[in-house]
Amino acid sequence: MELEEIYEETQMMMDESIDALKRDYKTLRTGKVSTTILDGIRVDYYGTPTALSQVATVLTTDATTISISPWEKPMLQEIERAISSANIGVNPNNDGETIKLFFPPMTVEQRHEIAKQAKSMTDHAKVSIRNNRKDGNDEIKKLEKDKTITQDESKKAQDTIQKMTDEHVLKIDTAFKAKESEILSV
Repeated sequence: MELEEIYEETQMMMDESIDALKRDYKTLRTGKVSTTILDGIRVDYYGTPTALSQVATVLTTDATTISISPWEKPMLQEIERAISSANIGVNPNNDGETIKLFFPPMTVEQRHEIAKQAKSMTDHAKVSIRNNRKDGNDEIKKLEKDKTITQDESKKAQDTIQKMTDEHVLKIDTAFKAKESEILSV
């Protein structure tokens, strides 16, 4: 493996860590309810666990309500059961045609609790970035040990990996500040 390949691989892994963090952030509730809160819910569709969005139309009707219209009427009970067992903080209201989820406005305590969850996700992403840095540096040290590169080249390459790490940690911090202000604003 050459240095350029190590840089590319490390950059790609760090970018993936940031993408994973952004996906995690989407599962958090902010002031306005989002359908992404239901992304992890699977419904028993004729014996196959299926994503809710693949058996029903899922829409936000206002800032605190999600409406779910199944494509097949018999799916109402299955969807209701899946939402109840997912424990997302609301009870499904079934009117025989659609299921509505009414999310109460968030309290200050809930906002702070969700901000803590976001912080935890952020810390997890930083650990992932540091692990990517370690992997990149290990590859560089292996090249130096095998006498493929000199000690100076190894030092310079590790500095390059550190710069990548710093850039990605800064991106993570920026994303967290934005998410935190979104969560805490009323």
